Amino acid sequence: MSSAKPQNVLVAGGAGFLGSHLCDALIADGAHVICVDNLLTSSGENLRHLRRSPRFTFIEADIIDELPASALPRRLDRVFNLACAASPPLYQADPEHTMMTNVLGTRNLLRLAERHRARFLQASTSEVYGDPEVHPQVEAYWGNVNCTGPRACYDEGKRAAEALCFDFDRARRVELRLVRIFNTYGPRMQPDDGRIVSNVITQALSGADITVYGDGSQTRSFCYVDDLVEGMTRLMAHDGPQPGPVNLGNPNEQTVRKLVEDVLALTGHRSAVTYHPLPQDDPRRRKPDISRAREVLGWVPRTPLAEGLRRTLEWFRKAEAPATVANEASGAAMPLSAD
Repeated sequence: MSSAKPQNVLVAGGAGFLGSHLCDALIADGAHVICVDNLLTSSGENLRHLRRSPRFTFIEADIIDELPASALPRRLDRVFNLACAASPPLYQADPEHTMMTNVLGTRNLLRLAERHRARFLQASTSEVYGDPEVHPQVEAYWGNVNCTGPRACYDEGKRAAEALCFDFDRARRVELRLVRIFNTYGPRMQPDDGRIVSNVITQALSGADITVYGDGSQTRSFCYVDDLVEGMTRLMAHDGPQPGPVNLGNPNEQTVRKLVEDVLALTGHRSAVTYHPLPQDDPRRRKPDISRAREVLGWVPRTPLAEGLRRTLEWFRKAEAPATVANEASGAAMPLSAD
């Protein structure tokens, strides 16, 4: 952190997969963390180990509503906004709430940061690039998003949140940092959240057929959660000029079919693979250009995919995660999350 004194840091969405790892890193760095989460798509179990820490406070609240001032410290130094479901089955279950979380929720947190003169980090997403026509994706690319499709509540919600953040920044109302997150995986992923890594792992561990949408040739770039969190904290601590959006992800692109092969090799299972139609607007290719993160932050992901998958598999084994994933239970083809 850039300040020598302990900082008061608010993490919205801190009970989620990524948010809980961020809370861990901030507390380990000496911060006082105020975690805000409505627990609609996250889990309090992700925070169980932090509950006894004198430097951790949990507030169950929805950022669509203004946070109660009485529950907050007198001073906030940093505000991280990670509050939105990133899993397609979850964000599509209540698209209105998803959109309002991104727009009203982000506005509420921006205003909160403005009142406290706190630096503000917005967790955006590679989904703002849609089904990209530029590859790899650079921050200057405006994207190819279907604004009326089933993913729009999330994709366009995040794009609107970005616009709002940069309006606040241009007006000098907040000091903004904004990250666009590419596929991230690791321990504490929910087994039923519809993301490709958790889907494949839970199915492989149970011996069930592996569900692949499309022919498996579509690509993703998988970043281990610890690397992603390091990038986020480096960006928040960056004291130089506002760098604009920053892609964070692993540029090691591979096909979904290869991911399935890697997971099956690690588990030693021989599950069959079943192929289903590719959902509407599902990106065909996804790979970040991380030149800006490398130049501005000195950041590159360090965890090889094989090692990250091994750690993630171990966590799922210990958690005894259920084998049924959300898209199987519903019988509907669900798009793969890019976060």
